[in-house]
Amino acid sequence: MTLNQHDLVSPDAPFSRIGYEERPVHRPDGSVAEGLHNVWITLQNEKEMNAYTTAMVKELILAFRRASNDRAAVCVVFTGAGTRAFCAGGNTREYAEVYAGRPQEYRQYMRLFNDLVTSLLTCDKPVICRVNGLRVGGGQEIGMACDFSVAQDLARFGQAGPRHGSAPIGGSTDFLHLFVGIERAMESCVTCEPWSAHKAMRLGLVTEIVPALRVDGKLVPNPLVETSRWTDGMGRIVYGEPLSGEALARGKALLAKGEIDLAPLDAAVDRLAGKILMTFPECTTKTVESIRQKKLEHWDKNKEGSRAWLALNMLTEARAGFTAFQSGAGSREIDFVALRRRLAEGKSWDEEMFAAIAPGAGVRRANPKEGG
Repeated sequence: MTLNQHDLVSPDAPFSRIGYEERPVHRPDGSVAEGLHNVWITLQNEKEMNAYTTAMVKELILAFRRASNDRAAVCVVFTGAGTRAFCAGGNTREYAEVYAGRPQEYRQYMRLFNDLVTSLLTCDKPVICRVNGLRVGGGQEIGMACDFSVAQDLARFGQAGPRHGSAPIGGSTDFLHLFVGIERAMESCVTCEPWSAHKAMRLGLVTEIVPALRVDGKLVPNPLVETSRWTDGMGRIVYGEPLSGEALARGKALLAKGEIDLAPLDAAVDRLAGKILMTFPECTTKTVESIRQKKLEHWDKNKEGSRAWLALNMLTEARAGFTAFQSGAGSREIDFVALRRRLAEGKSWDEEMFAAIAPGAGVRRANPKEGG
């Protein structure tokens, strides 16, 4: 019997900016399920913390469509290259060079990004986010669009928008509160302070975490955060919070001695896929679709308005923030106090404004002979 092909492009068309690979799927007893596989889709921009470019977004849309139509695929595993990052979000180099100050161009780009999120939320296969490192900004957003997240415990999770000229409205304001509640979502999205993998697990953001640091042949939990389950004298839960002082110094020394081993992460992903394998496929698809619907309700309601706002924001705060971040000067952040003061005085967003709030502007004013 000849079956129709439903991909948008030829299933043999190569991907040049992302990885697309079929890998064996195992039964819970470890044996290979012949004739079936998982699809691994990998962000391949390790040099830039797997930040996605426009070209990568286009390929990801096609990749998830192909995986969705793959009759022999059990799960999709979405991950990043290397050991440092799953995804640091949108590519700030491209944002600064191509999109800053050009709202019409960014509006078209955001159509592609929205289609990527939608392709995750409508994939006909369960999607596992293999969090091999940092998951922040847009990386957090596409990660939360997945159905499961399995992380190595050195990973960090969070937002970056309000600190770098954007708002986390590419998914985080739609999804995060469904995982952790409104108060925690508000804290993460506004302050942009990262969470450890242990804290993310505690709050319900991820399915499972596993150690990745191997020291003297032994796996050890993240040495930079508190991994004992206890509360302080105020009744606050300490598990997953960052260490400080001497404890942090010891943790950094231990981290420096070790090496990253992602074999436990791969084993955890494989175990989860094996559990999914042993279910009725259509019943599983319907279950996944029904739970995703809570995300889709928020996403479909907000995505077009968010796209328009993000485009216009490229004329002001996004232009300032992304240009500052890409400059690499100082903290790579603008002078927030100077910006707020100038806006309170009624100053306009003109070239003088951008120059006055750029990284290092205050230093140059204080030392006029330094830096011009």
